[in-house]
Amino acid sequence: MPKPYPPIPTADFQAFVRVVRRLRRDCPWDRKQTHKSLRHALIEETYEVVQALDDGDMRELSKELGDLLLHVVLQATIAEQNGEFLLREVLVQETEKLIRRHPHVFGTTKVKNSEEVKQNWERLKMKEGRTSVLEGIPRYMPALIRALRVQQRAAKVGFDWENEEQVWKKVREELEEVREALRGKKHVKREEEFGDLLFALVNYARFLRINPENALRGTIEKFTSRFHYIEAQLAKKGKTAHDSTLEEMDELWEQAKKKKRLRARRRPA
Repeated sequence: MPKPYPPIPTADFQAFVRVVRRLRRDCPWDRKQTHKSLRHALIEETYEVVQALDDGDMRELSKELGDLLLHVVLQATIAEQNGEFLLREVLVQETEKLIRRHPHVFGTTKVKNSEEVKQNWERLKMKEGRTSVLEGIPRYMPALIRALRVQQRAAKVGFDWENEEQVWKKVREELEEVREALRGKKHVKREEEFGDLLFALVNYARFLRINPENALRGTIEKFTSRFHYIEAQLAKKGKTAHDSTLEEMDELWEQAKKKKRLRARRRPA
């Protein structure tokens, strides 16, 4: 049984908005910001929220969500000053959209599972005026996750492979085309074929029910951890990676892998 929700913090939200508006009026830095000047900071704050989630750090998540909320309110405040839209419109529009796209909660539509919820969501978006099932996927989303979203949208209308084996065959085909391009001299062709290979791999990950963005992020973290181990061990010898041989670093890399496996075996079941 979930805990009952606490009261809506109306007064706290109003105080927060007043502070942001005051900063926009009285702080030279906040005053000179525009929608575009804040976009990179908005992206960074979003990634910091994701990092807190990945770390399972709820205290940090609470702080990062506050930073993200600041950007939402600040963008709306700038829009209010420019006469573009109101903060109230942001809240009302999103509330109405959530109700409209959840007819199984706020209406009489029946659904069996979360998959049917997602299918209804996509159909409702098309009824709202979209001209393509691919519309609404941000161009500047990280490429791996964007590829996944494009494939998922296309699959929902039946444009998809029938089984995992077909997708794996496509991966091997694209790999061979990359090798063929490497035998040529056109760099553009190599990049294009490599892109096709990555797209096919994302498709294969989708069939395996693996999120490619999460998978690659996990591998990067693993590589980073092992490389930090190499640097730490070299430092104990008074050396750095710059003045060490590949053989030395490879040996320490294998040590890091073994330590990881040993730690995994010692964990209680």
